[in-house]
Amino acid sequence: MKLKSLLLRYYPPGIMLEYEESGQLKTKSIDLLDLHTSTDVNALVEEIQKAEPLITASRADQVKLLIQRLQNKLGQYSNHKFYLFKVLRAHILPLTNVALNKSGSCFITGSYDRTCKLWDTASGEELRTLEGHRNVVYAIAFNNPYGDKIATGSFDKTCKLWSVETGTCYHTFRGHTAEIVCLSFNPQSTLVATGSMDTTAKLWDIQSGEEVFTLTGHSAEIISLSFNTSGNRIITGSFDHTVTVWDADTGRKVYTLTGHCAEISSALFNWDCSLILTGSMDKTCMLWDATNGKCVATLTGHDDEILDSCFDYTGKLIATASADGTARVFSAATRKCITRLEGHEGEISKISFNPQGNRLLTGSSDKTARIWDAQTGSKDNTCRIWR
Repeated sequence: MKLKSLLLRYYPPGIMLEYEESGQLKTKSIDLLDLHTSTDVNALVEEIQKAEPLITASRADQVKLLIQRLQNKLGQYSNHKFYLFKVLRAHILPLTNVALNKSGSCFITGSYDRTCKLWDTASGEELRTLEGHRNVVYAIAFNNPYGDKIATGSFDKTCKLWSVETGTCYHTFRGHTAEIVCLSFNPQSTLVATGSMDTTAKLWDIQSGEEVFTLTGHSAEIISLSFNTSGNRIITGSFDHTVTVWDADTGRKVYTLTGHCAEISSALFNWDCSLILTGSMDKTCMLWDATNGKCVATLTGHDDEILDSCFDYTGKLIATASADGTARVFSAATRKCITRLEGHEGEISKISFNPQGNRLLTGSSDKTARIWDAQTGSKDNTCRIWR
């Protein structure tokens, strides 16, 4: 094996190795999920050298510089105060969803007007309109980290694949018998998965436009799906109160997570794929061991349905958003509630960590979005959404 280059990955922090083996160019990653601004870089590089033969003594100084850059990035603290920059009113009917590309340079909006629009983030300029669906455009996504393709899922029972650069529709994926309400690209951007009200999920080949597998087994609508980091597993959450993990290479069911007593609202893996987090209308989140599908913890405390949940990039923190108007942050290790986020006057439907993991963004039916300190639960400021 011969190391060709070292690449930096800021979030989650890590170093990507490009190396040549038997004439083929391959990649592997060194995950640095425990990296902090106070980490001893010299000691860390010594540990990396012991574990990774590709990092020779001649590469040690280069690795040190990369880790120091990661530390500087993690140490950045933003006191940015948000202000209303622009109101975009190009859709003639309400929005259904918004999604950013990896760099944040552009974003897309889906709407009841049957279109998806691509926008320039810095200027607020509409770049193009993706037209062709015959009903509501509900589920939308970029093929991040590449960001050169867009998938749109519609109530017309189809999913379309588009070019970001030209707006051309590459494929229309047909086969579902009811509305498509969730979709996701695999990390390699070779497949797109769609979840439908017809109780099935389907995997589609991006190059050929052909259906690869149909995932059957749920007895009610599939409303959440996502791939794991390596792309060899896909998870589906359903209104039948269960979550199923599938082998993305064969379409085979690996196991079903059974334990919730109401509809599933969210389901996802943590970064290293060791845990699965599920949120439910039964007011709880459950943590599962991803290797065997066994429940390891139930997170309680909310007074109403959990509408969204997420991990931070390290998988050490869990955030939950509820119809009770509050959000909570839990430790994935102790399964204890660290802080409560209180202040919204309506249900919280969306929650997410910033890349550094020190801030949380919540979106609520009270027409505000709020940014919170993930450790203390204090509010930094609010951002109003005007209509």
